[in-house]
Amino acid sequence: MATRVFVCGVAAAASLAVAGVALPAQSAPAPFNRTASGTVFLPNPVQDLGIETLTDQKDADYAALAPAYHRVTLTDLDGSGTLTGAYVRVKSSTGKPAVSVGGSFPAFHRDTDQFEQVMGYHWVTTAQAYLQHLGFGSTLRPVNQRQIEVRINQFGGDNSFFRPDKANITLGKGGVDDAEDAEVIVHEYGHSVQDGQVGGFGTSLESGAIGEAFGDYLAVVVTSWAAGAPTDPPEACVADWDSVSYTRLVPHCLRRLDGVKHYPEDVIGEVHADGEIWSRALWDIRTAVGDTKASTLIVEAQFAFAPDTSFRAAALDTVAAARRLYGASAANAVTKAFQARGIL
Repeated sequence: MATRVFVCGVAAAASLAVAGVALPAQSAPAPFNRTASGTVFLPNPVQDLGIETLTDQKDADYAALAPAYHRVTLTDLDGSGTLTGAYVRVKSSTGKPAVSVGGSFPAFHRDTDQFEQVMGYHWVTTAQAYLQHLGFGSTLRPVNQRQIEVRINQFGGDNSFFRPDKANITLGKGGVDDAEDAEVIVHEYGHSVQDGQVGGFGTSLESGAIGEAFGDYLAVVVTSWAAGAPTDPPEACVADWDSVSYTRLVPHCLRRLDGVKHYPEDVIGEVHADGEIWSRALWDIRTAVGDTKASTLIVEAQFAFAPDTSFRAAALDTVAAARRLYGASAANAVTKAFQARGIL
């Protein structure tokens, strides 16, 4: 990501209850049909509380953060009492594993490693629930309905990444620990989604930029779906909490989805920076046709991508998906979004 770089068994949700979002009950085959309560940020303190002056304070659990902790229902668990479920299993080397008692995880806060473990589990599962809410796995083919490993604080740097060879996500520490910000977690899950659709995706500069852009886009739309869209800080701001450790401008943003970069003159050959061209196009598609249609056609189009796809080829695939799913009007809106960025 910009100065910070995020390199970057099928079961349905039994019942999802997060911040007012509810999915109809579905039958999840054992052993992934258990639930438990846990404590998380929704999606992070800066977004939730609208306070840009919050700082890390060396992982301290200070009073101003108290209203940002929320009890939620963790779904799709295997019933072992650990953070193991249909879509994610959590591993940590810096703290004891979080364990539930009687269907409830203790109210861990950010000064304990177990809080980050619960965050990792909850937000990966929520991202998968969002994809299923769009129809992937029911009316559309499944997307990334596999169990991945989320490794908490396995990496000592202020960075996180997805490893396709092991299908796992590593969430690092340094500054605000990455697993404390749901948008960092979901960004990395975006790489897992694309890898699940197209093995080895991101082998060229432009496909790598598309990967970073999609991770940013997914981070924002999933957290807005689950926790409500913020207005201050702006919704288009990515990783508002994590970025307080390395940005000075307010609002604190790792990157934004509403930038003004244009192809090809703003290309610099760095995937995170160049990804802002693609993410703005995705943002404009969402503005034009709405969240559900935009995210559905954007994800569906990715099945047609090549591992080394170019901006132009991927844009044409996205236009084709829009036309196939929603007709000429949607295809025209998608075309205009890519034309505005110079891609088509």
